[in-house]
Amino acid sequence: MSGTHQQPRSELVRGLGAWDATLLVIGSMLGGGIFITTGDMARVLPHEGMILLVWLAGGLLTLAGALTYAELGVMFPRAGGIYHFLKEAYGPLPGFLYGWCCFLVIMSGGIAGIAVGTAEYLGTFVPFSATANVLASATLGGFTWTLSGGQLVAAAAILLLTGINWLGLREGATVQNLLTASKIACVVGFVAAAFAAPARAPIALATALPHAGLAAAFGIAMVGALWTYDGWYGVTLSAGEMRDPGRHLPIALVAGTAACVAMYALLNLVYFRGLSIAEIGASPRVAETAATALLGGRGGQLLAAAVVISSFGCLASTVLYSSRLYLPMAQDGLFFSSLAAVHPRYRTPGRSLWAQGVWSAVLALSGRYDQLYTYAIFIAVLFHVATGAAVFVLRRTRPDAPRSYRTWGYPVVPALFILASLALVVNTLVERPLESLFGLGLLALGLPAYAYWRRSAAGVTGGGSGVDILGR
Repeated sequence: MSGTHQQPRSELVRGLGAWDATLLVIGSMLGGGIFITTGDMARVLPHEGMILLVWLAGGLLTLAGALTYAELGVMFPRAGGIYHFLKEAYGPLPGFLYGWCCFLVIMSGGIAGIAVGTAEYLGTFVPFSATANVLASATLGGFTWTLSGGQLVAAAAILLLTGINWLGLREGATVQNLLTASKIACVVGFVAAAFAAPARAPIALATALPHAGLAAAFGIAMVGALWTYDGWYGVTLSAGEMRDPGRHLPIALVAGTAACVAMYALLNLVYFRGLSIAEIGASPRVAETAATALLGGRGGQLLAAAVVISSFGCLASTVLYSSRLYLPMAQDGLFFSSLAAVHPRYRTPGRSLWAQGVWSAVLALSGRYDQLYTYAIFIAVLFHVATGAAVFVLRRTRPDAPRSYRTWGYPVVPALFILASLALVVNTLVERPLESLFGLGLLALGLPAYAYWRRSAAGVTGGGSGVDILGR
């Protein structure tokens, strides 16, 4: 156990309401993936009914995760969320390793990837921002580095949103709320227009099932769906800034997740109305292709613009919530001491924001963020398993702890989430064994770092726990 029930010192503003939190959940989930992933699915699982089932099953499993994390979030409504869940259930080392991997690759690499994807779609309208627009290149040994306009635009977008969030919680939340509301409107408008247009292909959900390799294909497609739903847990990292996390956090997690499941299902029905299953599988940008088929060339351009808004909104949400993770780590003496500071005027984790923003921009400019993120996938899912299991651990070790919300359907719902996450772990290990081993290597690099910060914290506190040691 961590040895303390004391909440780390924090001066963050509790200014997020239920609406802000719900939009943060939707904004974190609804990025560019849903506009692409169905095409990838159709190549391995060429059956409309099974593809729709994958999206619905993935949504239910994600909802199980949301219901599970909600109990942990109301127990520990602090900035940093998952860091606290792991620390309180298993001790400081797992919590530190999660934050370490997030800063190194998981969150920062994800931010870089979303930013470059946003720039790539923006390249449809502004050719400079396309990743194919190579501005410079250099070769050193066997390594070739290229710099594209898309990478520059991505880095600029990351730093712009970092600056906005640095100015205040309300400023950052307002920007992400506006972007999220805009992309919801884009999705709803696109679905309505697509269903009003004559169908180009009949929806065929009940055709004969393929006989060979159905289970394996379903599993591969499920991986794509679950990663497209990813980000739903981000709001728990901002629970320390919610006005009433005991009430609003469960509502936001459930309502936001359910809204995304509904939008994803409707978008897939649109794809089925506009394209045959073979055309879906052949399209790298299935939403844009379906929009063009149903609504003409202008429809495809408008859909591409909607993807830019959606991806940029997802970037804004991710920058906001992920930066809250490093503040409590630093306040516990387990990360760079300067990151423990809360800005005296703006009341934001300013140094954590800028450290995350600069590192994410560097990853975007490096051109290797996607490879690093692939290494981290295995580790990220392992942490989901451990966090889901924390509900069972804390029910046993702290049965009398206040819980204004208890996981609906316990123990079945959290068990289903854990089993689904374990299946992803096994699938990733089988499909990408080398990347999984590299991911474990990234995790192992955190052990000497933990030992260093632990010793430093003990030195400052005279052998104490290292909690709240900074600023003294």
